[in-house]
Amino acid sequence: MTRTRAIRLAAAAMLVVALYVLPIPERGLIGPDEPRYASVARNMAESGDWITPVLWDEPWFEKPALLFWLGGLANKAGVEAYTRVPIALVSLAFLVFFFRTTREEFDEPTAATATTILATSAGWVAYSDAGVFDAPVAVFTSAALLALVPWVRQPDSRNAGRCMPAFGALLGLAVLSKGLVGPVIATLALVPALGTQPRRVLDLLGPRALVPFGAVCLPWYLACYWRNGGVFVEEFILRHHWDRFFSPALQHEQPIWFFVPVLLGFMLPWAPMLCSLRRDTLWSKPLFRFLCAWTVLPLAFFSVSVNKLPGYILPVLPPLAILLAIQWRHNPKRRYLCASAGALLLVPLAGALLPAALADGITRAWAGLSAGDVFLGIGGASILMAVLSVGLALKVDPQWAVTAVGLPAAVALALLKFQAYPATSEVAGTREFVERNATRIEQSCVGDVRRHVAYGIRHYASSAPPPCESQPRRLRIEGDPPRLEPFLGR
Repeated sequence: MTRTRAIRLAAAAMLVVALYVLPIPERGLIGPDEPRYASVARNMAESGDWITPVLWDEPWFEKPALLFWLGGLANKAGVEAYTRVPIALVSLAFLVFFFRTTREEFDEPTAATATTILATSAGWVAYSDAGVFDAPVAVFTSAALLALVPWVRQPDSRNAGRCMPAFGALLGLAVLSKGLVGPVIATLALVPALGTQPRRVLDLLGPRALVPFGAVCLPWYLACYWRNGGVFVEEFILRHHWDRFFSPALQHEQPIWFFVPVLLGFMLPWAPMLCSLRRDTLWSKPLFRFLCAWTVLPLAFFSVSVNKLPGYILPVLPPLAILLAIQWRHNPKRRYLCASAGALLLVPLAGALLPAALADGITRAWAGLSAGDVFLGIGGASILMAVLSVGLALKVDPQWAVTAVGLPAAVALALLKFQAYPATSEVAGTREFVERNATRIEQSCVGDVRRHVAYGIRHYASSAPPPCESQPRRLRIEGDPPRLEPFLGR
């Protein structure tokens, strides 16, 4: 390795750590999911029961075990953010795998372009340090499909057969991450390959794929069913698979076009480059059609689901990054790259919006933003960053231009995290509230609060405060963000 290459790799590694790992302690758990998942993981570590997920003394079957295992092991190792740090490490490991795989199938500039786009896409960055299941299922489903690339490209070659065990094992990890979501996405991605040669499905259902798949995921599912019986099937399979797709009971209803703005937001700052995609390029080879199906069909599938959450479409970002890299390699259009560089102007503004958006939703956050906030958000540093990026987009050799623009993009996103995370933790979380009021919370009950506040306080507090309706106490926890008030009803 040359000295120049070693310096570049070291600089890239430091930037990646600054983007993915260092900001993690800056915020606590937020939302209704992170506190619950962390509590289940902590219970596994403390109880030694690694089979049945238990949330606050009750069996809890909404999700499978992989995140809880990772969080429980990190908890035993003394990691403070024990559900979030493992997710960041899994995401970083996948980015290395992603680069190596795309380099083998294409070339190094294409791999560098695709990896830069994915690693600095807002959606991938946002979920890569969140203690939820979306990043693991995206990582392992994507890794399984990338492992299958030799079979897609040349189904009759010896290498194509060798990839089946890796495909099966990685898809098994996806099933341990979030149930049947991974196999559904994999099936949709393989529609073009199986549509022209239906008999190829026998390769996917053969022992070289099914044995490692079953060896990875079936032991936990069988053990959990053996221990808990039909309630596990009813809650996990029926309610959180079937009802999530068809029933509004889970209260995540969204319009059919919901994922269009979500995808554009997830792809920032690279969203303008989506305009460069051309069908004549991306539908010209079986491998390209596979990547297109992997991107488009899951989007369509989740769009017709009744319940929708942004993280559902995270698995489409890796193939979309490769498609953008292929299109750029085939016909680089600098105006779209310049537009992406200019989009870095939005990063500080996003930092101003993020805390309120996570607490109250993007619509209310935007409505509460003043003209002064917008003016201060788009400040001198962001203008300088955008100007630098545009200059790189225009001057650097096309095969490395996207990577060059990705460097200031990574810096901007890292600064966004350090800017927004403390306020996000204060406004949309409960860690700081509990730390400030540790002794007083023992004398409190929970009043009219939203569920993420109740879950967060129960996770962080040494003893869970009871509801005021059943056990009134001297102080009452109210509001969002939470505050302590005298309980006037006593």
